[in-house]
Amino acid sequence: MGPLTDGLPKPLLPVGGTPIVEHVLDVAVPHVDEFVLVVGYEADQLEAHFGSNYQGTPIKYVTQDAQLGTAHAIQQAQPHIDGPFLALNGDVYLTPALVERLATATTTAIAVMPVEDPRSYGVVDTDGAQVTTIVEKPSDPPTNLANLGLYRFTPDIFEYIDRTERSERGEYEITDSLQYAISDETPVTAVEYDGDWLDIGRPWELLDATETRLEDCERTIHGDVEPNATLHGDVVVEEGARVRDGAYIEGPVRIQAGADVGPNAYVRGSTVIGPNVRVGNGVEVKNSILMADTAVGHLSYVGDSVLGRNVNFGAGTKVANLRHDDQTVRVQVKGEMTDTHRRKFGVVVGHGAKTGINTSLNAGVTLGTNARTTPGEVVTRDKHRDDTGANHEPDTPLENKPQR
Repeated sequence: MGPLTDGLPKPLLPVGGTPIVEHVLDVAVPHVDEFVLVVGYEADQLEAHFGSNYQGTPIKYVTQDAQLGTAHAIQQAQPHIDGPFLALNGDVYLTPALVERLATATTTAIAVMPVEDPRSYGVVDTDGAQVTTIVEKPSDPPTNLANLGLYRFTPDIFEYIDRTERSERGEYEITDSLQYAISDETPVTAVEYDGDWLDIGRPWELLDATETRLEDCERTIHGDVEPNATLHGDVVVEEGARVRDGAYIEGPVRIQAGADVGPNAYVRGSTVIGPNVRVGNGVEVKNSILMADTAVGHLSYVGDSVLGRNVNFGAGTKVANLRHDDQTVRVQVKGEMTDTHRRKFGVVVGHGAKTGINTSLNAGVTLGTNARTTPGEVVTRDKHRDDTGANHEPDTPLENKPQR
């Protein structure tokens, strides 16, 4: 998720204008009497955001000082567990129906879903509804049932976690703990699901999840909409937001508190204009996420992109989001070019980045935290800023051909 997670924990990244982990808490609230949040990186921000309760349900925080795997994370919560509990990843998009099915299970249970390519997941084999084996990211999967990282446990699971040894990845895998349980003939039920579920691990998956989330968006106008602005479809204008004359908004779009759109801006779905964001004159924003305090002031285009906090696009900044050869757009992730599987994808812009006027950003480009471009610059490779404040371009292949 870098650079979006520079100084910001991934669970607080927005989906549909709300932090990812908040969606998880929303669907769990009806089934639990307490939350235990296992935190680590930038834990103070999570505690500051949620405080001591969520929707009236108490929250306790436990710290996982070293990230040693899911089983290790769950183990940190053991002092607060005295009965059956749900263990849910904090970076997934899921539905109430899925959590309800887990919560009403009477045995240890694991949520699974058929997927086209299960090799990047834990893969579950079953005999009827009973799990017989779990294999982590196999090259030759025995089935197409992927482990969704969502569980219903009893305190007995801690016995198996205590027996779990580090995997080849150097982590304590909860799938290994479950395999111990299965070997001891402890019933483990596969709860199969075929509805909405998204594992949010890459920036473009924030867009996928936001598109899904905004499908339930209903037109709500609480902010200031000037008389000559046009709003079509499911548009949310929160209290404290302003839409100026000449703006044309096509939902689903969410304009959050303090945002200021227009005059003469064009915003279309599925888009979230975050808190205190400025979208100025002659700007078009399409299918994008603009996080808090960002400004796209005038005469710019942003399409299929994720802009972090406090970004500033100079006048005339244009984002390309479509390859001339009509291939899917590729993005560099951890030094490797990764296929987004999206025909249209623009850019990922880190917090505090700024572009000079008339900057052109090629599809699939990443601007790092506090990166800068010069007036008229054409950016075809990732651009970052080092500790000295100097910009530099890593050795990024020119994967995505010049755009239209």
